[in-house]
Amino acid sequence: METFNGKIAIITGGSTGIGLATAHRFILEGARVVITGRNQDALDAAVDALGERAVGVQGSVANLADIDNLYARIKDQFGRIDVLFANAGIAPFVAVDAVTEAHFDSVFAINVRGLFFTVQKALPLLPDGAAVILNASVVAHSGLPNTSVYSATKAAVRSFGRTLAAELSPRGIRVNVVSPGLIQTSLWDKVGLSQEEVAAFGDQVVQQTPLGRPGRATEIAATVAFLASDDASYFTGAELVADGGMIQV
Repeated sequence: METFNGKIAIITGGSTGIGLATAHRFILEGARVVITGRNQDALDAAVDALGERAVGVQGSVANLADIDNLYARIKDQFGRIDVLFANAGIAPFVAVDAVTEAHFDSVFAINVRGLFFTVQKALPLLPDGAAVILNASVVAHSGLPNTSVYSATKAAVRSFGRTLAAELSPRGIRVNVVSPGLIQTSLWDKVGLSQEEVAAFGDQVVQQTPLGRPGRATEIAATVAFLASDDASYFTGAELVADGGMIQV
């Protein structure tokens, strides 16, 4: 398959999990891929795994100077962005009575402000007809305990999907949202829960999921690839919920 032959795809948070799986998928389908990540060692390992069609740029979307540096590099090396997957995010779980100002600000800085400026600052490099995909979550539609701040950020991402689609439609730029359910990635090691709590939470979600299992990062990558492709040419402002039926059934 060479769905993205000759295309330039950018994936923030592309060194692990869903981002890395999506980079693999885009490369398999012919794209050149630029991934970003905060950890240089993880980024280097990801680029080694992806091969010569991948480029890594270290930085955090919470730092607008890092976003500017990313797009300066892309302008110099490639000149454009055909597909932008705004994927970078964090998911710390904290009970409402334990949320601090620093926690609140840090989650919004990456998941909301960082995502918004990732798209805004890319606009000069996005040709007419480009595709933008935003990574949200099913928690935007549910009330899972200990996710109040995280869920609010993902609801904001879903809202961005609608408004950005409306604003960019005159240029034929499609903006869509993917909302994963419980996906097996290393992100679960960073939510701030013990291994026992993570296992219990996973069991609870699986019990609520008609397909009876967590999703795989490759399954979300396939969804993103569809939204980025010409097969989704009549999709914009849409949300594809990939959650095994958890909130759909």
